Amino acid sequence: MEPNRRDFLKVAGATAGVTMLSGSFLSTPVASAEEHAKIPMAESPRDRVPAILAKITPPTFPGTRFDITAYGAKGDGKTKNTEAFRKAVEACNKAGGGQVVVPRGSFLTGAITLLSNVNLVVSEGAAIRFSTDPEDYPLVYTRWQGIECMNFSSFIYARKAENIAITGPGLIDGQGPSGPWFDYDKKRQPDWEQLQKQAVDNRPVTERKFGMGHFLKPNMITLYECRNILVEGVQLRNSAMWNVHPVLCSNVTIRDIFVHSRGGMVDGCDPEASQYVHITGCRFDCGDDGIAIKAGRDIDGRRVGVASENIVIENCSFEGRWGALTVGSEMSGGVRNVFFQDCTVKKGSSYKPFHVLYIKTNKRRGGTVENIHARRIKATDVDREAIMVTLNYSLTGPGYGPIVNPKVQNITADGFTVNGVRKTAVTLDGLAESHIRNVAISNSTFTGVTTAKPSIKNADGTTFTNVTINGKKV
Repeated sequence: MEPNRRDFLKVAGATAGVTMLSGSFLSTPVASAEEHAKIPMAESPRDRVPAILAKITPPTFPGTRFDITAYGAKGDGKTKNTEAFRKAVEACNKAGGGQVVVPRGSFLTGAITLLSNVNLVVSEGAAIRFSTDPEDYPLVYTRWQGIECMNFSSFIYARKAENIAITGPGLIDGQGPSGPWFDYDKKRQPDWEQLQKQAVDNRPVTERKFGMGHFLKPNMITLYECRNILVEGVQLRNSAMWNVHPVLCSNVTIRDIFVHSRGGMVDGCDPEASQYVHITGCRFDCGDDGIAIKAGRDIDGRRVGVASENIVIENCSFEGRWGALTVGSEMSGGVRNVFFQDCTVKKGSSYKPFHVLYIKTNKRRGGTVENIHARRIKATDVDREAIMVTLNYSLTGPGYGPIVNPKVQNITADGFTVNGVRKTAVTLDGLAESHIRNVAISNSTFTGVTTAKPSIKNADGTTFTNVTINGKKV
């Protein structure tokens, strides 16, 4: 059984890195009570944002360049360059760090594994195109929909690394629609049920083996148990599954990226069980959630027991489907202190957004979602509910694991301007056994709403202050 990460590690400030107890290296960054105390409480919870941002500093790298063509790479779009990427990354790491440079051209490759002190630079006019052969993605320690397992490597992967980056204006193309990955969706159910049962049975993670011969498709980028991360400027297209997935990470900056995805399970960015995360200036045009904050699923998420917390998302635009700004549904380790601000949500070329702010969980998740604050959000053409909080999300499948009701509390939405909502402006859908608590909507205007009356069920302490729906005060 994997030990609970909280037992041997605590955060000692994001910029300073993670203070480790003896016998462990770069395991999960978990904030201690002392660390939380360093962030001063303020009259308004939103006043904590500057203190959180002050603790997030992107890594820097030596100027030494390791051009992949010097290691045999060919940018002809046909030659498979997996070995050239591996050699360049290893040389950069061995030299103490620098930039692994992808020059102009189209570079086909299998999985890329990043190591500490490596900045993968995708230059202007450069494209990394990932192989459509599943054999090019070896078995690694990862998560699949919030449950730890051994599965296909993500297209770009790192574990227990520090000071890593993926930067530059170039293209990272997963070629997902060209590969077998979307056919896996209709074949995955036996594997998915097996993984859930293995978690309930407390099977060691290293024995939960999938990959070749199975149908749990890989993410585009997974950074696992890492710290000091920067993803900046790159264009991500055609993922097979989630695009940017930091898991059990700390001090993460994701800025000015563009994500374009189509299909199912192709979220833009999914910070999971991670702390001190800043997502800013990004554009998400996705076939699923834009940003989804996660923290593990059901009994396995509670076993690991690590929250996502101290996350700031700002100045981003969303043009995709499902939730633009989402928490869940995998949140069993807990999610707290998340700040969404100054974002826009609108109809894109392919989709209307289903929800602007979307918090989703169910009665097997357990865990607590609290202190979720959104402000100054502009949205148009919302195809379902603008603000949706549900504790009845997707309770389907074989029913592995016990019923453990989650808690959802302390949510604010201030300064929302939403024009066009096909259902309700606000829906709160709690459980009889676990009410949603303390939702405050303020200084907001919702127009073109089909059903003007908010839908409130099993929710306590809900307030509306200076809120109008279709011109009428709530």
